[in-house]
Amino acid sequence: MDIITAVFAIGIPSTFTGFCFWCLEKKMERRQTEQDKKDEARKQNEIIVLKGVNAAIALGEATARAVQRIPDANCNGDMHTALAYAEKIKHEQKDFLTEQSIDAIY
Repeated sequence: MDIITAVFAIGIPSTFTGFCFWCLEKKMERRQTEQDKKDEARKQNEIIVLKGVNAAIALGEATARAVQRIPDANCNGDMHTALAYAEKIKHEQKDFLTEQSIDAIY
């Protein structure tokens, strides 16, 4: 076997293998890019949902306080309990998000 035949015998399979790995790498990069886009969209969705929950709590608190100020409303204990619960949950959510942000920093 001469030198040229040996180079072809070694070079062709190596080139083919290298090309296959290059194709796999490109496919993995494309999948990773798509996954990053999905993760970003999921993150934005979570932010919007959280803002919606905060808005609903704020609206509920404002409504409860407005109803309490009406002299003829005769608020029962349920209104006061619901308002206290909404405030408690709001503070728990704030504490949780603060803890998560600290964990993300460190």
